Amino acid sequence: MEHLPVEVIGNILSRLGGARDVVIASATCCKWRDAYRRHLHTLSFNSNDWPLYRDLTTSRLEILITQTIFQTSGLQGLSIMMDDVDEFSASTVIAWLMYTRETLRRLFYNVRTTPNVNILDICGRQKLETLVLAHNSITGVEPNFQRFPCLKSLSLSYVSISALDLNLLLTACPKIEILELVNPEIAMSDAQVTVELSSLTLKSMFVEAISLDKFVLEADCIERLHLKDCALELFELVGKGSLKHFKIDDVSVIHLDLGDTVDNLEIVDVSNFTIIWPKFYQMISRSSKLKKLRLWDVVFDEDEIVDLETIAVCFPQLNHLSLSYDLREGVVHYSLQGSTNLENLVVLELGWAVINDLFSHWVEGILKRCPKLKKLVISGVVSEIKTHEECQMLANFTSSVVHLMRKYLLVEVQFEYE
Repeated sequence: MEHLPVEVIGNILSRLGGARDVVIASATCCKWRDAYRRHLHTLSFNSNDWPLYRDLTTSRLEILITQTIFQTSGLQGLSIMMDDVDEFSASTVIAWLMYTRETLRRLFYNVRTTPNVNILDICGRQKLETLVLAHNSITGVEPNFQRFPCLKSLSLSYVSISALDLNLLLTACPKIEILELVNPEIAMSDAQVTVELSSLTLKSMFVEAISLDKFVLEADCIERLHLKDCALELFELVGKGSLKHFKIDDVSVIHLDLGDTVDNLEIVDVSNFTIIWPKFYQMISRSSKLKKLRLWDVVFDEDEIVDLETIAVCFPQLNHLSLSYDLREGVVHYSLQGSTNLENLVVLELGWAVINDLFSHWVEGILKRCPKLKKLVISGVVSEIKTHEECQMLANFTSSVVHLMRKYLLVEVQFEYE
């Protein structure tokens, strides 16, 4: 160990993550202490890593963090995540940020202060590449003034910000590629809650727990879009056909418009969502490069159903198909009509919420259309208390699948029950 270069020791200490572990490890000898002072590049203070953080008084905690940070030089990554901890002094927190900002590349910040600390004002025009903010407020973003010339990833969780400031912040990041918005508090000046965002470089966006009347995203380079647990009247994506991965989970939206961005879609993942199939199909029908389609725990309007023939014809490159929805008498027969095979499908996932005799027929009908299938996953919900009839139906289904799969000996079968 005595022959290790101090730079290597600095990397080892940086991988420990937690500040408490770093300080303890650095006490090994003078060489490790020197590595801590001169070559440590990542430091983390997280109240979830060490519960004693919550037992210390705020003033004592401020002293410990100050002493630890001020003994380092050249920090590139700093994480201060203080959940369920009392408010800190703004002047102390500003001192931490001012000391590290010139070398900082990654900042994870969840600190409550009095008054609020303006992170944009302190860390703007520096070398920051990743910024994660939580439980903070952002106000008064000035256009083209507080610029983040190197910022590529921005995450805002439980942050209070106006719709105008959010868009100004995005335009102040000329290299932004990743944006995450989790339960933001959007301050609006009028009755209609509208957010309009625009970026020429954005590639990935994740939005969770947001409620808006209108959300318009203009992003020419967007490749990944994930909406989760949102309530929207209108969502519109304006782009140039770069979208490859589209995912929505437990979203309520009246009007969903992906415009001309769907031509290069490779993955569509929809779960816990009410689908008007003709409109949804029309939206993604030009996605001839689609490789994975997942419609899981979806509800169809009236008597609509997924038409297997349409999927086979429109998505010839599809290799992974996942379907789970309520099966009804008559509808299953319609969904299996046609003769076009899913020639490239290798993974098939089928699920139910309430098992019935139609499910076995449905599984058999789809299997006949998958000549190159390698894996079949059957998922279902099994309640704790079941009647004798339900148990018998489950047993009959299991027997029918075992009998069916004797015809498909090269297909791996997996059952997933919850």
